[in-house]
Amino acid sequence: MPETSLEKTGDKAIKMRSEPLYPETQEIAVLNATERAGFSLTRRMNSGRWKRFWTFCQRHIGSLWIYLATYNLMNVFGIENVERSEVSRPLLLVANHRSFFDMYTVSSVIFRRTKRPVELYFPVRAKFFYTSPVGWFVNLVMGWWSMYPPFFREEKEAVKREFDKFSLRELTRVCSEGHAHVIGFHPEGKRNLSDDPYDQLPAQPGIGKVIYTARPQVIPVFIAGLGNDLPKQILGNWNGGEKVRIWFGEPVDLSEFYEKSDRLRTHKEIADTLMEHVAELGEKDRELVKKLKN
Repeated sequence: MPETSLEKTGDKAIKMRSEPLYPETQEIAVLNATERAGFSLTRRMNSGRWKRFWTFCQRHIGSLWIYLATYNLMNVFGIENVERSEVSRPLLLVANHRSFFDMYTVSSVIFRRTKRPVELYFPVRAKFFYTSPVGWFVNLVMGWWSMYPPFFREEKEAVKREFDKFSLRELTRVCSEGHAHVIGFHPEGKRNLSDDPYDQLPAQPGIGKVIYTARPQVIPVFIAGLGNDLPKQILGNWNGGEKVRIWFGEPVDLSEFYEKSDRLRTHKEIADTLMEHVAELGEKDRELVKKLKN
């Protein structure tokens, strides 16, 4: 399987791009024909020239329409933490999750407010996005194919979870190597539908396992003010909708956890620690909102 390497040409060292892994025969076999087709297509769109093309579209088309839909509402704090991150090491953004549009809005801000090279990956629940052509289309128009790799962990057919072994390896690869990789992840695992914007669901240990193995840069993100009603969200930009606030925290030092054993308890501790940092950013937002109301 291809890996990132250095190839010498004369006196120059050229960094070769990391290419997607491919599932083992028994892993891909558990998917039906539609799911295999959706996976194969999306995998192709996340490799080589295709990935560079879709990244161009994200930067110049996707980020523009999100800007046009939010520019009167958008408030961003701590973006310099992203700007200062190392481009040679993958950057993992861990955020609370309340809207379908959380990470798309975050990525738009990064594209438009930093000079950092960016290659986006959004691990996603496979249901819908990989189980029908309509889901493939949504992946294209909303994420420019960046909703990858897929996880089938919530499928009723437990056998589908065999495929998740591959997805975990692929996500670990994306988080451990690759120039300009930026990965968006929600440790809560699903959207929090609570009315309280500062409420959090329990963190899932999966991201802790990936971080323990891959050792990426990690920045917490808190997002507030986005809704799930797209027309209402867009109209709010001109008729006084709720302000959108995005807070980027400082990189989290997780070195103390890397000295512990590679087990579920350690993975959960990492995930919980990250959500604590997200909650701290939420408290800053709460204080700001309170101050503006007084």
